[in-house]
Order: sequence, then structure tokens, then C-alpha cells
Amino acid sequence: MGQPNILWIVTTQWRAQATGYAGDPNARTPWLDALASEAVNYAEAVTPHPLGPQARAALLTGRPCPENGVRDYWDPLPVPGEGLAAAGRTVAHALRDRGYATAFFGKWHLARRDRGAPLVGEAHARMIVPPAQRGGFELWEGFESGFLLNDPWLHGTRLPEPRHFKGYQADVLGERAGRWLAEEAARGADAGKPYFAVVSLESPHPPYQAPAPHVAPVRPEALTLRANVPLGGEVERQARRELAGYYAHLEATDRAIGRLIAGANLAETAVVFTSVHGDMHGSHGLFRKAWPHEESVRVPLLVRLPHAGAGCVDRSPVSLLDLPHLAVAWAEGREWRARRDHALISMPAAPGIPGLCDRAWRGFRSPQHKLVLNADGSPWLYFDLERDPLERRNLADEPDRQREIARLREWL
Repeated sequence: MGQPNILWIVTTQWRAQATGYAGDPNARTPWLDALASEAVNYAEAVTPHPLGPQARAALLTGRPCPENGVRDYWDPLPVPGEGLAAAGRTVAHALRDRGYATAFFGKWHLARRDRGAPLVGEAHARMIVPPAQRGGFELWEGFESGFLLNDPWLHGTRLPEPRHFKGYQADVLGERAGRWLAEEAARGADAGKPYFAVVSLESPHPPYQAPAPHVAPVRPEALTLRANVPLGGEVERQARRELAGYYAHLEATDRAIGRLIAGANLAETAVVFTSVHGDMHGSHGLFRKAWPHEESVRVPLLVRLPHAGAGCVDRSPVSLLDLPHLAVAWAEGREWRARRDHALISMPAAPGIPGLCDRAWRGFRSPQHKLVLNADGSPWLYFDLERDPLERRNLADEPDRQREIARLREWL
């Protein structure tokens, strides 16, 4: 195919298991289910780093942390030419070099933040991301973070000062991005210039109790929990309470995504849907992200090409790191395939945020196995994913597995 328009839709904390097309009985995602029916569903896709800033840096640069200049939660994405010259070079730079108009809408989470400011609230939502630190996008309109799922603050190329918008954040961003897509498609038809746009949504990230408009309430007691969630205690109660809000936000976000896709020219646009990481939601008694378990590291990944036919499932061990390389291949008229049998996963630094994983770690995941090492190189977790997809038996300390583990350590 020639140079297609490319639209990335990136969510936050949407785990791979939580869609209708993945078989989750709680998920009401009709728009994504329809997209999956025409897309390649990369059913083994992972985030390379299951925490927001590190995952976003890897997604935009195609390089893992800390190689891209981002090691911990507070590190900003470097600016090309400042110290690590290549570290801050993003997919936007690469596609601009190949003739694309580029735009970013939504959550950035890669600027230098005030460590003393609350993570949730207007302080990080209203802070200005300087133009030089916007990843090379020609048009940038978004916010640093703040986790305001309703009534967002936006600033950027056309909004020099933060402006308060009323409405559900995913709806507001989808509407503004959709208008730009239509304008750019009209300009591109005359100039022969394709576009690359990233729409970065904060939902379904907590606070899960935030209102999800026009969605029927989800009853906690009616939810079906994953079989690795301990029952009968506070973990189950917290999981049900949080998942009720989570699934409501999935439905509201699915609707916003559907509106955005419906307005795109799908005959000329490649659409990618994914998330930067998942959420444990009580599996193994754990919550949130930065953990190496499936609920945290596996993400949804749908890729719909122009003139798509019936959807299919691809079980290649794809990572978010691959998406910039896939986009460049499309821009150059090349075919791209994952040519390996595993994907690397890691947390290069302990998050230092209460409730998240308490350590740095590194490992790999394949459709068959997952091996995770502590920072000192000692085995922490080893799972046979074919026999134990819910990761209920850690084989890391079993004597008869040590030779197997030693062989697989060579992949790291």
C-alpha cells in the first residue's frame, strides 16, 4: 500500500483481558468488538514497562527504558540534541521526515513534573509542557497528567494557556482530534500529504469512582472476577468496588473511540488501538500496575489496515516498542512482522508509589513462558503460561526447573 494515514488510539490501564472480543463477560465494548472483527488482534501483546511514563517513552521512541533516557517515574523524555542526542527522537520525528503531518492529543506524562504536587488534580493537569518537550509533533494539544477523567484542561499549539473544557475527557479529546483529522484529510487530498495522529486517553485509569457519563451503573456483586482473585475478604471487596467503576469507564471510553473511528476515512487510514499497561484488580491479591503479572503487562492491541477484510488473531510476541517501527514500515511501503519468539519486559526502577510493585525487575514473556529476575539477577517468578495462564504456580524455586531457567536466562 502507499503511505496511509495513521491513527494511534492509546488508553491508560486498559488490560488485555477486559474487552468483549477477548471474552470478558463484564466488558461492554461494542465499538472495539466491531474494530476487532476487521483488525489483526495481537493477542500476546505486552507493554515493555507496565508504568505510564516508562511505557509512553518506549511507545514513542521505539527504544526501551532507560536506553531512551527515561528510567524512573519522574524522568522527562529528553529533547534531541540535549545530552542523549538520539534518546528523545520519537516516531513523530521519523514520520515527519517521511512526509507526514503529525499531531498529538491528550495525556503526555513525559514532562518534568513537580514531585511535591498531588498526582491527582489540577496541578499536573494545568502545567505547561514547553514546545521543545512535545516529542517533535507539529501540532500538540494536551496535558501532562492529573487524572481528571471529566472536564479536562488542555493547552498546546493552538491553546497557549490551559483552557478548561466541559465533558468526559475521552469525548472532548476525540471530538477535537476528529476535527483535526477531517481538516488534515481535506488538506492532504490536495497536497498529497498523509497524517499521523496520536490520541492519548487517560481513561480507564483511576479514580474509578469518577462519573462515567451516559453509562448504566455496574453492580459490584454482579461482576465475574478472574479466577486468581482471592475470594471472601477485603481483596475481593476492593476488586469488586473498583471494577464497577473500571468497567463503566471502559464502556464510556469505547463509545468515545467509536465516534472517533466513525469519523475517520478508514479507506485511507491505518488504525491502532492499545493501552500503555493494565491493572491487577485483585489478581494474586495485588492492585494497580508495575507488576510483571499478566493483568499488568498484557495490553490490547488491534491494528486495522485500510480496506480491511475479516479480522484475525496473531500470536506473535509483539510489544509497544514495535509500534513506531511498524508505522515507519507503513510510511516506507514495507511489510513488517515480529521476527522473534519473546518480548522483553522490565521495570528499570522501583516505582516508589504506594500500592505499586515494590522493586525493579527484568524479564521476558513468550506465549509459552515468563521469566522474571530481581535487580540482582536472582529468579523471582517463572511461569509455564501454556499450562498455567493464570500464573498460580511460581516455578522459580523448583529444583527440577533450574536447568530450564538457566537456559532461558540467556534470552536476557
